[in-house]
Amino acid sequence: MSYDYDLYTPTNTVGIGVWGVIAATLAIVGGLVVYFVFLNKSNEDKYKGFVGYLYEFLSFKKMWLESILKVTYLILAIYITLQSFGLIGTSFLLFILMLVLGNVILRIVYEMSLILLTICKNTTEINSKLGKTKVTKKEE
Repeated sequence: MSYDYDLYTPTNTVGIGVWGVIAATLAIVGGLVVYFVFLNKSNEDKYKGFVGYLYEFLSFKKMWLESILKVTYLILAIYITLQSFGLIGTSFLLFILMLVLGNVILRIVYEMSLILLTICKNTTEINSKLGKTKVTKKEE
């Protein structure tokens, strides 16, 4: 009798594939049900408390990406700064380049991302203000 003790190859690949199909089907059906039943426009001011928070979260009324970007920027800036100090023993020039250029490049990338978010928020705000005051064309 031989046993397969190899930890790197899955032995039940058919079961994983079947579960993948079942999971995808349940996800599609569940997503459609939640979208058409829970996130219906008629339910917009209906929910309070946790369910109201869940409604706002699932309907993307509040964007989290800005906060996540700010936190990840801080984490990566501290990481780049600390990692650059590890280069002092290797090369002082590499240390200075990584300390300065690494943080400057990181800042530029994150500012560009935040500019896109700001454009999105401003466009949404302008759109909501225009929706309240209907603009009509004068017919001549």
